[in-house]
Amino acid sequence: MERIAQRCIVCEEERLDGIAICEQFICRHCEQEMVQTDVQDEKYPFFIHQMRRIWLTNDA
Repeated sequence: MERIAQRCIVCEEERLDGIAICEQFICRHCEQEMVQTDVQDEKYPFFIHQMRRIWLTNDA
């Protein structure tokens, strides 16, 4: 079975491996980076903003 690349909601890159949350795709790279990011890190607000898009997309 051939896997199909999907666009990551965080980095917006086309990737094969990742997870789906509420039908939105997060690539494996972004998932790992988010899990390892401390709340004091500069990237933390960016990840929160991108994750909010999941709920905004599903509420529309």
